Amino acid sequence: MAHAFDDIQPFACRQGKSRQPLFHIMGTSLESDPPSGTQAIRRAAAVLRSLGKAGAEGVTLAEVAADCGLARSTAHRILRCLIEERLASSPGRDKRYRLGELVHELSLAPSASMLEVAHWRPVLAAISRRTGATAYLMRRSGVEAVCLAKADSQALMRFVPVEVGQRRLLGVGAGATALLAALDKEHSEQIIDLIAPGLKPYPRLNPQSVRSAVRMARKTGFALSQGTVVKDGFGMGTAVPSASGAPSLALSIAAHASVVSESTIEDWKRVFLQEMSDRS
Repeated sequence: MAHAFDDIQPFACRQGKSRQPLFHIMGTSLESDPPSGTQAIRRAAAVLRSLGKAGAEGVTLAEVAADCGLARSTAHRILRCLIEERLASSPGRDKRYRLGELVHELSLAPSASMLEVAHWRPVLAAISRRTGATAYLMRRSGVEAVCLAKADSQALMRFVPVEVGQRRLLGVGAGATALLAALDKEHSEQIIDLIAPGLKPYPRLNPQSVRSAVRMARKTGFALSQGTVVKDGFGMGTAVPSASGAPSLALSIAAHASVVSESTIEDWKRVFLQEMSDRS
């Protein structure tokens, strides 16, 4: 039986400056995988994910090795190969590795993901304009949610807790919680068990609070995040209905909690429903 998270591969999840390797959360290690051709691909993919999460800041060899559960010598060999293929850039004086030029070039090719972003970008812009909040398009990726696009708020006090390309564990933030709630109960419970160790960087989050947020999202159709991820932050998200299987996309917003009231939340819910209906 196929599970909703069968596409999970061992990779690291980064939360701010601290990192909790997801393969450790799942009780696996890339270094202990049996030798095979697919092992090399999985290791290279894990290293690329580590570089992607680091973004422009870059990541050191030691951090890559720790993130991916690899020996430093193994991580170094993979990085050298990725550099030769232009999938990674050579470290400078700061000794930090970053994604290479070829990654950007490949991302410019037409893809289903690009079409999804193009389809929902006008909705993001409209939601951001009407709510005064930063709007996001999130996609489920294994046990994480990745930000595909965002529309910046024009408010004087903008609230931007997530940037395009960044990942969060399902259940961390409104969009990621909406995606978790869109899965059936069996699969969502299995994922909550998997991500539990990764919730440690968030003092206000634990498996029980995630379950509570999931139940509320299923009841109301909207996931709310009120100061649980970012202090003084408010988030609201809803999954985008899918004609085939569990939804893989979610729309969400982020704003300062000081501008949010019960009536504001209800107004914003109507904005979401109107804009999504107009685009469907």
